[in-house]
Amino acid sequence: MSTILKDGETIFPRELLALASAALEAAKKKNIRLAAAETVTAGLVSACLTSVSGASQIFDRGYVLYHESAKATGLGVAESVSAQHGAVSAEVTQGLAEGLLSNSGAAVTIAVTGYAGPGGGNAKNPVGTIFIAAARKGVPILSERHVFPGSRDNVRLEAVAAAIRLLHRQIDA
Repeated sequence: MSTILKDGETIFPRELLALASAALEAAKKKNIRLAAAETVTAGLVSACLTSVSGASQIFDRGYVLYHESAKATGLGVAESVSAQHGAVSAEVTQGLAEGLLSNSGAAVTIAVTGYAGPGGGNAKNPVGTIFIAAARKGVPILSERHVFPGSRDNVRLEAVAAAIRLLHRQIDA
C-alpha cells in the first residue's frame, strides 16, 4: 500500500488543527478533559482534536449518534424533547452536551447536530443548519445556530471549526 498523504500533508486543514491545538492547550492548562457527541459531523470533531499530538491526555471520548433515533434519545435526551423540537434542534443538541457530562470523565463537552445536505433540512432549518452546544459542570451551557453554505463537506468542516471555537470558549468560561 502506498502512502496516501505526502510529507507535511494533514487530514484536516491547518486552520482547524490550530483551533484544535489551542482548545486542547487551554484544557490542559486547566487540567480538564473534553468529550464530543456528534451527529452531522460523524466524528470529525473528535478526529480533529485527536489529530493533535498529546490529545490523549485531554480528550476523554467521542460519541457518534447518526441515526435519527440515536440523535433523538442518545445520552439520556428525553424522547419528548426530540418529539417536540426535532432531532436536529438546539434543545436536543444541548441535551446531548449535558448528557455527555454524565456519561464521560470530561469536564467540558461539545455536541453538534445539523443538516449537511444535500437532502434533509426544512423551511425553518434548511440544509446547512448546524446546532452546537458546549456544556461545563457549574457553568451555563453555550449554544449556537449556524447556517453554512456550500457542499456537504464544506458544511461539515465549518461545523467542526465552529464547534471547536465554542468548545474553547466554554473551556475559558
